[in-house]
Amino acid sequence: MRPMLIQMTTRADEIGAIYRTPLMDPLFNTQLQHRKHHDPTESSCYGTGTKPEKIVDLEIVKVAAISPKEKGSTRFCMGAAWRDMHERKSGLRKISEMVKYINDELKMETCVTLGMVDEDQAKQLKDAGLTAYNHNIDTSPEHYPKVISTRSYEDRLQTIKHVQKADLKACICGILSLGETEDDHLGFLHTLATMNVHPESLPINRLVDIKGTPITEKMTNLPLIMPKAIIRLAAGRYTMRENERFLCSMAGSNAIFTGEQMLTTACNGRDEDIAMLRRWGMKPIKSFSKDKLGA
Repeated sequence: MRPMLIQMTTRADEIGAIYRTPLMDPLFNTQLQHRKHHDPTESSCYGTGTKPEKIVDLEIVKVAAISPKEKGSTRFCMGAAWRDMHERKSGLRKISEMVKYINDELKMETCVTLGMVDEDQAKQLKDAGLTAYNHNIDTSPEHYPKVISTRSYEDRLQTIKHVQKADLKACICGILSLGETEDDHLGFLHTLATMNVHPESLPINRLVDIKGTPITEKMTNLPLIMPKAIIRLAAGRYTMRENERFLCSMAGSNAIFTGEQMLTTACNGRDEDIAMLRRWGMKPIKSFSKDKLGA
């Protein structure tokens, strides 16, 4: 049976049609898009940063970053459990120092997640050498108020605009198994697809305490809508069997977060990941920076 060719789209009705297409056709088309924009034999691993607590000293971050650097990670991610950066000048200065050290001394890319930021704060991080800023929309605009009350959906989108205006790469996560419906998946995809600038990174998190989420069927839609975005398996991937992770790779995932911990959940270790990639015939890529890759 000849597979149906699927064209990239941002129209809500066409996104819905892709979403409801039987898995084999989107999987075939995802591979076409994936091979057009990325090397299908390459994947990448990223260190997951430090645990949420009072801002740690620079020396502690130095030690924490060295291990993933030595094991081949190319981007170091740091997070603070803050709602926003209001009246956090000291914290922003300390984090900027961490970013500068990791960039200048360890030659690693850096990503931070610090809650909402304004344009000036985003620019300060950019000037320090920050590569990417993580800020999640998590789900559809309609479902969002049912699961998050600390900030609005529009607050999230405004922060992403500030980040991109500062010429930082936007890393925007989605979470599956939040009690959402099929329409919420479509709303999430449509929000991403209609952004003026598509996110550089799309980490997909799996809520750990709900089993059996059909994550692959959802992931095949992302490369068809945003073919140049880097789709990263993130928190909760340790709950998946290896064949499920392999199928996610076939469905367009081309990066993974690695380290002892990812957010508040366990994470697959670097050595385990490297062995897995070798079994699949894949090799780690040095960096996904489009500037460095000449894309």
